Amino acid sequence: MLDLSVINAMFPPDLPEPADWERRFRPRTLPEGAEVTRFAPSPTGHLHIGGLYTAAVARALAHQSGGVHVLRVEDTDRSREVAGAAEEFSRLLAAFGLAPDEGGVTGAGEWGPYLQSERRDVYLSHVRELLRQDRAYPCFCDKERLARSAEEQRAGRSPIGYYGRWAPCRTLAPEEAARRIASGEPYVVRFRCPYEFPGRVRFTDRIRAAVTMQDNGNDIVLLKSSQEELPLPTYHFAHVVDDHLMRVSLVVRGEEWLSSTPVHLQLHAALGFDPPAYAHLAPLMKAEGPSRRKLSKRKDPEASVDYYLAAGYPPAAVQHYLRGLANIRLMDVPTAEALAAPVRLDGMRPSGPLLDLPKLHSLSREFIASLSPEELYGQLLAWAEEYDPELGSVLARQRGLALAAVAAGRPEGAPARKDLDRWSCFRDRYGFFFAELFGSPPAADDDRYGGLEPDLVRRIAGEFAATFADELTADPAVGLDAASGTASGTASGTASSAEWYGALRALAERHGHAPDTASWRRDPERWAGPPRAVANVVRVALTGATRSPDLFAVARALGRDEVLRRLTAVAG
Repeated sequence: MLDLSVINAMFPPDLPEPADWERRFRPRTLPEGAEVTRFAPSPTGHLHIGGLYTAAVARALAHQSGGVHVLRVEDTDRSREVAGAAEEFSRLLAAFGLAPDEGGVTGAGEWGPYLQSERRDVYLSHVRELLRQDRAYPCFCDKERLARSAEEQRAGRSPIGYYGRWAPCRTLAPEEAARRIASGEPYVVRFRCPYEFPGRVRFTDRIRAAVTMQDNGNDIVLLKSSQEELPLPTYHFAHVVDDHLMRVSLVVRGEEWLSSTPVHLQLHAALGFDPPAYAHLAPLMKAEGPSRRKLSKRKDPEASVDYYLAAGYPPAAVQHYLRGLANIRLMDVPTAEALAAPVRLDGMRPSGPLLDLPKLHSLSREFIASLSPEELYGQLLAWAEEYDPELGSVLARQRGLALAAVAAGRPEGAPARKDLDRWSCFRDRYGFFFAELFGSPPAADDDRYGGLEPDLVRRIAGEFAATFADELTADPAVGLDAASGTASGTASGTASSAEWYGALRALAERHGHAPDTASWRRDPERWAGPPRAVANVVRVALTGATRSPDLFAVARALGRDEVLRRLTAVAG
């Protein structure tokens, strides 16, 4: 073992002792059974939907037990760090209603700081303590030496790592190690693995129950090169120290870390820590033909959390969907019920859940349909102001019309239309209500008029415009409350729904079309077509689409002047 004076000289002279950190980061005072969980991403790229899934599960488990959920940014790999990624974690989690109780780049909390790069002294104290106990040692092997060892191991089909005859610094004489340190030779600090020939290790996973694996037999690196101005620990060491000092009781993480659990358990034991419980989540999968594969950041746009924000999925619906992936029983209940229900680890499967966007669309559609017009407008506006500024500007300036448009899709006494599954669909489904977004209606020869001769399309539009102006003289928008866009009463002379559709039926009959569907079905040979062919001309002229909310409700929202503008534009 190195002399204590040599070990102490390797570190700052005023470095606290591990006991000092134990006093500073005292045990938490929480109810019995409360879990402390953490989400601990590395700022090396965009947040993956699998990361959001992990955060959602970990946060739910903490909150439903009366515990605490922490965001810790594991940024010790400075070479791969993406600028701004750490700040993005807090923004994205908050955007989906998954903000932590503590942590983040600027997060408050007595167990911080929550960026590992700002906790260097904490790790150095514990590395020094392992050196003092001869559970760690300096290693002077350079990259070339390690590469030759790895090549030999591959040739001999031995496990890749630093152990046995490929670990010369493990048995280096303390005097030789001290001399090389004093000469300024670069070194890393390695863990002295307790097992040169590892056996089996058994531990309990909260999802997979009893797990048996080969124990770790590799002298892993704890502290990176002494040549660095501020040497930082490796992930394996830093997260073990932090989980202990932040008093994490349950580590929820991806299945890819399952194979590292033996070394993490060894580090906890070497440091004298009680390890937390572990729950390893199976990765999210994607169907590809008859098979399934892991969701890929490189191949799949839906792997990025930003994809869901830009598309405008309501955060509550995404939360609901993620809980449903964890516990399938929650997938087919209303969103409010799913978000209030506990997430159960014993309800999770060790096989990866399938990311099914059509199911997310269904949940999102149901959630949006459950909102009141005011709630829908508020959430839509917040999304549009960030992701569709033109739409956001129109919505902000024309709140009354926006609410009237939403109300048109929710006729009184009828179920709400379920034609929105994302906010990004609003422009396509309801943008026609706004003159700035609609522009000019389709020309008379457009295919959307159902193949009718352009001259006939123009006559129908023109005659209905004349009927609308001369016979249905009141403005259909009279009686709309300017603040809410809902009907405040029937003003004297305002055209009723019966009058509106009566005028359409009369117009259809004048042009040889059946006045009603029953007449058309009884004797189709007598008529040029069903009444919907004529109604479709008015619908396309007003909305640009062959399907829309109730046509009378649309006209009421548009108002007399805009209805006439669109009809006369088609009539020419």
